[in-house]
Amino acid sequence: MKVSIIVPVYNVEAYLKKCVHSLLAQDLQQDEYEIILVDDGSTDSCGAMCDAFAAAYGNIHVIHQQNKGLSGARNTGLAAAAGEYIQFVDSDDFLSPDVLGALVGQMEDQNLDILRFNYQNVNMDGEVFEPNKYSKPFVDYSSGVCDGITFLNERLGFACYACQFLVKASLLQQEGNGFKEGIYFEDVEWTPRILLLAGRVASTETVVYNYLFRSDSIARNVDLDKKRKAIRDKLAILAGFDNLRREIWDDRWFKGMDSQTTLSILDSIGRYFYPERKRYIRALKETVAFPLSTYHATPSAKRKIRLANVSPYLVCMLYHRKAHV
Repeated sequence: MKVSIIVPVYNVEAYLKKCVHSLLAQDLQQDEYEIILVDDGSTDSCGAMCDAFAAAYGNIHVIHQQNKGLSGARNTGLAAAAGEYIQFVDSDDFLSPDVLGALVGQMEDQNLDILRFNYQNVNMDGEVFEPNKYSKPFVDYSSGVCDGITFLNERLGFACYACQFLVKASLLQQEGNGFKEGIYFEDVEWTPRILLLAGRVASTETVVYNYLFRSDSIARNVDLDKKRKAIRDKLAILAGFDNLRREIWDDRWFKGMDSQTTLSILDSIGRYFYPERKRYIRALKETVAFPLSTYHATPSAKRKIRLANVSPYLVCMLYHRKAHV
């Protein structure tokens, strides 16, 4: 079997049908790929919908489990996967038609460990759009093969989406190479860790993945408890990066990601926790080494990074004023 597509499913009854139908509309035979739907304790009709899909299509398999979150559902799918390659698809997103065959062909022709493909954002009305004009800076979709360290530093950019990669199963199914459970931004933690294990990585500019831009995502949720957890998880991920970067000779990407993540933390502090800024910034300074790097930063980010190197409190204040004008 060529590909295992792992789909975590949790309370997405409005989106699941479109997602699964897009996975069935591929240019591989049914016996060449499987779709693993991991019903992660859904309380809506998703469980029954998954069972109906499995009854209708021989290459769809369903696993029902108590809720473990996105990472836990992906890990469950990994343990059950039989394909030579692994692809992750979130159940509210969908694939472009007839794209899997070319991805498998490139993996085989170039003997790749990892293939990164392009994506586009789609709003709730089905319209393709780019919510941030400069959301994909410094991303290189070259088809030439390089090692994982070079890919990380020169081609990845700072967008870390597990759903953008086709990965050799043998790489992911080794112990410890799955997703860290219980955190937000699990893709950010996972992506550099897996790339550093890869010897042969390439890209394709083909738009394979369609990401549904939902207003209720974690990144845009205003629940303050979730915002606090998001800051804690970002700090924990940055601390984990320190262990990874000690193993490589070129850590420019990590320095750049430190800076990008620091700005996002200062933004959250300024917007939601300004009275507690001293405590949060103290924790940030204990985690991140200053001065921050401007590697792969946009002009606007470079200005903020330079100011943060003078005083992170000033940047926090700017974010606070911007949010409360």
